[in-house]
Amino acid sequence: MTEHRTLARLREVLLDSGLEPGELVGVLSESTSRRVLVDAARLAAEDLGARVCEIVVPTPPNPGPVALRSTGASVALTGQDAAVAALAACGLVVDCTVEGLIHAPELPAILGGGARVLMIGNEDPEALDRLGVDPALRGRVERDLARLQTAARMRVTSDAGTDLDVDLAGAFRAGSWGATSGPGTFAHYPGGLVAAYPAAGTVSGRVVLQPGDINLTFKEYLRSPVELVLVDDRIVEIAGDGLDAELLRSYLSAFDEEEAYAVSHVGWGLNPAARWDALALLDKRETNGLEARVFPGCFLFSTGANENAGRYTRGHFDLPMRGCTVALDGEVVVDAGRLVGG
Repeated sequence: MTEHRTLARLREVLLDSGLEPGELVGVLSESTSRRVLVDAARLAAEDLGARVCEIVVPTPPNPGPVALRSTGASVALTGQDAAVAALAACGLVVDCTVEGLIHAPELPAILGGGARVLMIGNEDPEALDRLGVDPALRGRVERDLARLQTAARMRVTSDAGTDLDVDLAGAFRAGSWGATSGPGTFAHYPGGLVAAYPAAGTVSGRVVLQPGDINLTFKEYLRSPVELVLVDDRIVEIAGDGLDAELLRSYLSAFDEEEAYAVSHVGWGLNPAARWDALALLDKRETNGLEARVFPGCFLFSTGANENAGRYTRGHFDLPMRGCTVALDGEVVVDAGRLVGG
């Protein structure tokens, strides 16, 4: 059942993405989508005077060998050419798929038709209550995205031993404050993130994960240190004696493909309403972890699909980290987990 509070929040979210009366809105879901969000999106769009079509596709079977969570690469549109064409003809697409279309191969065709796509994170509605719509968030994201757009190099360090060098030449850079900004744009709600998708072979160094950092594929806080050694954009070693390192090695090896070990994107969170500790209060099925990706000052290190480098893979880790320092061409934008400039 859709609560009035969820409907009211989705109204605000759609208005923030510029929904106009009479606009054609496509609400995309799959058979296993969180129905309360699908219904709230449809009703909110109708309430705002939009012409709404709801497109529901079956959730395809998972061919294995492992469970897939928090990939950002929904496979629900695989082979669904008619659905893709219909979505591309819309003014606004509300993406309510389970995993989201961020890394889906069909996304460029939808955006190329002039549609803008707003992904609603597969979250318990309680998170929407708390996170709301922050008018100031766009300014923060645009400010830090401008810094990222002009930078040639990113360096990430930490007291734990992280020392990562990212050559930003050829990188695709993007930011989301939780709303789309015109035809052909993509955003996710909740928002508050800037990120770079590096070109192939441009990332080297090491990432040292500490207890309290988050593995969003497993929806767990790490409890033991893990060191990832990277050479030319690839994880070449996963070091650590604890269970966390063992699980990382086991999961990635199951895909039996080099792309699963490659860098997807790197960025940092900017949303002051998002909380690092929220995951501790949620069962794994209740969240897809968008809040954990955008809490202020987190460094988000991700592996797997990277369209900018020509890589698509089902293997994916989003690893929000605390206590990191992020510098662009020597200018610090995140200082030991604290945002510089608010």
